Amino acid sequence: MKILICISNVPDTTTKIKFTNNNTTFDVAGVQWIINPWDELALTRAIELKETNAGTIENITVIHVGLNTSDPTIRKALAIGADKAIRINAEAKDSYFVAAQIAEFVKKEPFDVILCGIESSDYNGFSVGGMLSELLDYPSVSALSSLEIANAEIKLKRGIDGGHEVISIVTPFVGIVQKGIAKEARIPNMRGIMMAKAKPLQVVEPVLIDNFTEFVSFEYPKPKATCKKIDPENVKELINLLHNEAKVI
Repeated sequence: MKILICISNVPDTTTKIKFTNNNTTFDVAGVQWIINPWDELALTRAIELKETNAGTIENITVIHVGLNTSDPTIRKALAIGADKAIRINAEAKDSYFVAAQIAEFVKKEPFDVILCGIESSDYNGFSVGGMLSELLDYPSVSALSSLEIANAEIKLKRGIDGGHEVISIVTPFVGIVQKGIAKEARIPNMRGIMMAKAKPLQVVEPVLIDNFTEFVSFEYPKPKATCKKIDPENVKELINLLHNEAKVI
């Protein structure tokens, strides 16, 4: 069984976001890049499964659509425990572009299980997994909080309103994971970092994909309004502010 983990390269959540060229371009200067947290949890679960299912899982591969500036992030995934990595050498323009590039690669080199994070922490995108399953004509299961393999049988648990459901599925399929799929992401140790240097990172040129979206400009959130204190006995003023300024009543 071969597992593919789709990973994205995102700014650390402590990064101060800046824009250049009249707010039309994201300024990458000084940005600390990390593996998207939900993707990292998917990778962690795949490694756990390989450790507890000796002989069942042949290898774990991570795949990323991006330029060579994302190589350190990919190497971190290898240091955590992935066996090899694929980088499709193109700027990730939008969710469709990423899904289409990965789909074209998988059509040539199939995998049994494909895992994606439920969203990305940069643009909060959540479409790659669903698009990928459609482009490959694979079944997909979203909101996965558990993935178990026993005697070559795969059981999934996903969250639903008011509870969860357990699903038995055959390969190949796309799983879209959320928090709970693994207890916590793994931190690379020194041995893993040294081994990652020798693990294969294959660079693949992109296929021609039509662009359907483009970034026109970025806009910062409006600054928070100043706090106003009102005498607790002055209910009339409170109602006036809620109605005319906050416009919530």
